[in-house]
Amino acid sequence: METPSRPRKIIHVDMDAFYASVEQRDNPELRGLPIAVGHGEARGVVAAASYEARKFGVHSAMPSVTAKRKCPALIFVRPRFDAYRTVSQQIHAIFAEYTPLIEPLSLDEAYLDVTENLKGMEVATEIAEEIRGQIKARTGLTASAGVSYNKFLAKMASDQRKPDGLFVITPKNGPAFVEALPVKKFHGVGPATAERMHKLGIQTGGDLKARDLAFLQQHFGKSGPYFYWIARGIDERQVKPDRVRKSIGAEDTFSTDIHDFETARSELQPLIEKVWRYCDASGIRAKTVTLKVKWGDFTQITRSRTVAAPIGSTAELAEIVTLLLSPIFPAPNGIRLLGVTLSSLDPADAGHEPQLALAL
Repeated sequence: METPSRPRKIIHVDMDAFYASVEQRDNPELRGLPIAVGHGEARGVVAAASYEARKFGVHSAMPSVTAKRKCPALIFVRPRFDAYRTVSQQIHAIFAEYTPLIEPLSLDEAYLDVTENLKGMEVATEIAEEIRGQIKARTGLTASAGVSYNKFLAKMASDQRKPDGLFVITPKNGPAFVEALPVKKFHGVGPATAERMHKLGIQTGGDLKARDLAFLQQHFGKSGPYFYWIARGIDERQVKPDRVRKSIGAEDTFSTDIHDFETARSELQPLIEKVWRYCDASGIRAKTVTLKVKWGDFTQITRSRTVAAPIGSTAELAEIVTLLLSPIFPAPNGIRLLGVTLSSLDPADAGHEPQLALAL
């Protein structure tokens, strides 16, 4: 693999504490206070935390009881996903004024390739500053941005000066930046992989770079080549505006365990309707349905079914989910969480391309 003769200009834009910031914008009484978006009940989970809450160690995916223990003054706000999607659409409309090469990662972040851009601007840093300014002017929210010559480094750069910051990694300083970076902070290296690397004596990008390709393939399989190249500041992945989602899912955690079939089926209906609304809005259909069940003791199972033709209605989807749900009863333990995921996604009309859709 060789680095391109002309460096690309990639921007990674990441909204700051997005859900929490929208709530503080829309409710002035919450500004400056530690808030968590999520359900504050004993069995709830934090979906997002404001920077005021993060100072206490509160973060997303943390159990609500733990968050409240860390920050007794924490204020819980129920999520409003329709509001977040509306703001996300405004932000993506701003991106589209600069480039058609936009790869959304979620509602609040995206990669932009501005090597060739609609405004004819030569300096990617100036584009990133303009975009951040437009986001602030039109939504009242702040965004952080990373600018570099590939996706990996742009993503790493956007984390350097949060919140409301901009950081640039040039082709000249990219390799040195990676060498000094702890592997646990690498995008694409989760906690389990970082622990495996640490046991192999790999603490930093420099340590990773010192291992040859054969060693990395032996210990990390298909991810080995990716680690080998990013350790050298090289990432040839393209910004893909036609990035296709592989699955659509929704789940819910309950305040008390569910023990009977009818209650479980009733609680699944809103999740079924939610994923189906996404299918309708995005012009896609699915062939595979997966039911996720987490028991009261936190163990979990999944059950899947794939049908020959794309699922055509909410009723058909509900019927498949019911068929997956029935065999688990009588349930040995109470059910703490239920989830529904659709995969094997295709356009509803095979003659047309699906519209690029935002993540749920």
